[in-house]
Amino acid sequence: MAHGALHRLRQDLFVDAFAFRPMPPLEDAKVSRWVPWLPERLRHWTRWLPHFTVGFFSMCVFLATLTGGSGIGTVRGILITGFSALVAAGPMLTLFRPVGAYWLSLSAVVVSVAAYVGFSSPFASIFSGSAFVTHLAVMVLVVLRTRPRLAIEMWLVTFALAAVLTAVLGRDPGDLPPVAFFCGVVLVSAAAVRAWREERRQVVETLTATAEERGRRTLLEERALIARELHDVVAHHMSVIAIQAEAAPYRVENTPPELATSFATIRENAVAALTELRRILGVVRSADPDAFAESDPEAPQPTLATLDSLLDSVRSAGLNVEAVVTGAPRPLPQGVELSAYRIVQEGLSNALRHSPGADARVEISYVLGGLGLRIVNGPPSRLAKPSPGAGHGVLGMRERVQMLGGEMTADPTEDGGFEVAAFIPVGSAAGEAATGGSKA
Repeated sequence: MAHGALHRLRQDLFVDAFAFRPMPPLEDAKVSRWVPWLPERLRHWTRWLPHFTVGFFSMCVFLATLTGGSGIGTVRGILITGFSALVAAGPMLTLFRPVGAYWLSLSAVVVSVAAYVGFSSPFASIFSGSAFVTHLAVMVLVVLRTRPRLAIEMWLVTFALAAVLTAVLGRDPGDLPPVAFFCGVVLVSAAAVRAWREERRQVVETLTATAEERGRRTLLEERALIARELHDVVAHHMSVIAIQAEAAPYRVENTPPELATSFATIRENAVAALTELRRILGVVRSADPDAFAESDPEAPQPTLATLDSLLDSVRSAGLNVEAVVTGAPRPLPQGVELSAYRIVQEGLSNALRHSPGADARVEISYVLGGLGLRIVNGPPSRLAKPSPGAGHGVLGMRERVQMLGGEMTADPTEDGGFEVAAFIPVGSAAGEAATGGSKA
């Protein structure tokens, strides 16, 4: 244990003691949070407030020490000026080389002890008073800038040296224990502040990493769900292609061999595509085969035509929802219908979860270039329970819209509610394909 303690002491106070470690300015987010009322130009300079404060303290120390020795003779006045610069350099150096600043400040304390022994009382009192106060301030700044354990190490080195000097000079150590206790309390307090700041920073980093990981997991789960749903949609069309390609040669008498071969090739490619779809879906769902299992796996995928049943279930859960359809409803591609249904479902689920007791409104607009969706809810009438997955439903909706080449916004409203608006483009070719698919 002693060897480990000495090794850490050597690493902290001796190895690269004067290494360049500049103190960065404050983060813009903190400055904006602390003084949001300041103009932007002043907020920029506020980032350097700790540097200005330390510089101002160093200047005050220099002027106080220099003024205290102004009535002394020329030679001693020169010594006072040099000593004032030595003492004031310690706090300034903490901004760039914190551990080196400690050794510089400790050397000023040693010089003050020598002055106390070799010179008269006025001269010595100036040296000893300013050097001690500044050295304590330097140790506090070093602890706040580095790590908490340096508080114990600097305290041990400082007062071990003080004890040695007291014994060598034969002085009375009567004031040394209370001074050491006072400095220990101050340094331990500074170390506690530093440890609290470090712990808070780590907690923020952990929470940020957890939120990012939860978001990535939600995104992967949403993509797996989309893959499963799209498999059902695409598999239906590929199955129709395969059946029609197999039956086509029997609908024509005396089918040419080349045409029969082409239809057989189409059927083989359709069956191969279905096989690959099932294989890919198996990889996506391999972690949890039952993750997306429904009560009726043979049931068709929901569409906007089945939206009334969704609204009835939401109303039974306590959400007063109104549905408005504008434009002429028309058949849409199954992927668009399914994604639109899921977006409305997720928007109403978020309203139930985060705005209990609020009213909701669902607007579906059939326009020339695509489909418009708007789900808006009012402010909650009672306190909502905290939800650890807040914002991840919006992430899934955005993923669906981007997959279809659309755009989406999700923002709070002025009255305290929330609004989700999305537009999914549907070309004329896609609409005709949807119509033809429904007829088939």
